Amino acid sequence: MVKLLMTTLLLASTSVYAQLRERLDSLMQATTQAAQPGTALLVVIGGKEVYRNGYGLANVETKSAITPTTNFRMASVSKQFTAMGILLLEKAKKLSLDDPIARFFPEFNGDVSRKVRIRNLLTHSSGILDYEMVMNPNQKQQLLDADVLTLLKDRDSLYFEPGSQFRYSNSAYCLLALIIERVSGQPYPSFIQQHIFQPLKMEQSVVYEAGKPIPNRAMGYARNKTGTFVFSDQSVTSATKGDGGVYTSLNDYQKWSDALRNNTLLDLPAVLARTGQAIRSTSGSYYGAGWFYRQPDNPILFHSGSTCGFNNFVVAIPEKQFLIVYFSNRANNKSNATALLQLMASAGPREVADMLALDDLTQ
Repeated sequence: MVKLLMTTLLLASTSVYAQLRERLDSLMQATTQAAQPGTALLVVIGGKEVYRNGYGLANVETKSAITPTTNFRMASVSKQFTAMGILLLEKAKKLSLDDPIARFFPEFNGDVSRKVRIRNLLTHSSGILDYEMVMNPNQKQQLLDADVLTLLKDRDSLYFEPGSQFRYSNSAYCLLALIIERVSGQPYPSFIQQHIFQPLKMEQSVVYEAGKPIPNRAMGYARNKTGTFVFSDQSVTSATKGDGGVYTSLNDYQKWSDALRNNTLLDLPAVLARTGQAIRSTSGSYYGAGWFYRQPDNPILFHSGSTCGFNNFVVAIPEKQFLIVYFSNRANNKSNATALLQLMASAGPREVADMLALDDLTQ
């Protein structure tokens, strides 16, 4: 009787996943034409791979197709790798999350740098000015993380007292990348490669460096005024590394997700409990270690990333072995991402549907 019940449950689960796979396939086909920039999607539920596929073109000029090995620019999804770099240095006792940034940036205005701590940078509670707001409006050359420091170091004001409010900050993560460099003595791309990508066998993943090749690279595109996709791969702010410079694929990102679930590098829930602060974002969630999250003990993790030619988001519930990875080389592709999340909420297993909070995930 027990064997029959288990077989019945297994068949029911298989049927649910098969139906979900068909619906995901239909959605991907409906939102992506074969000759256009497209998307890559991975869905894992209960540790079981439900969907892994790519649609559309990684490069319109060469007609190369998007596959699970295609490398997309992560934009702000990169922040979780920068945060991990800082946390690995903390684990090695080379810095403390309570260190003021004055320790690493003696050239920074002291009234600011003595107040702001690494913890504040990690949790978007620093009040550091947005470099995008203080850069030259006529900037032509791409900014690097060091240029962000140059823009900010002489400023004598903050948006608010550090630790008192939440304000999403690309500046903070550029500074974190520079801290990694100054503490480790390695360039940020080399540090991330050596301490994260190589140990996790993320063999295709890289940090963007102008002029250096990116394997299986997806180029970015955006629609012009007539609705035609045009090349849109770089901007003056797309060469900074700490806030958005990672390129990775579905296959490599799953290795990263598995490592987070298995505490391969660090115990993430414990880290969130230590780094998080009781400051809610505008969407009602918290931020720590490069993730928006709920429930730090058994977290629901999520982050989006958008830049001139890319739109991505990831959702991970490690305790449930649940993962959605959505990468797109189309700018402003939020409507397709929202449609996917709505499908997952309505068609996925009940426990998954109950966990998905669309108001947060589509911010």
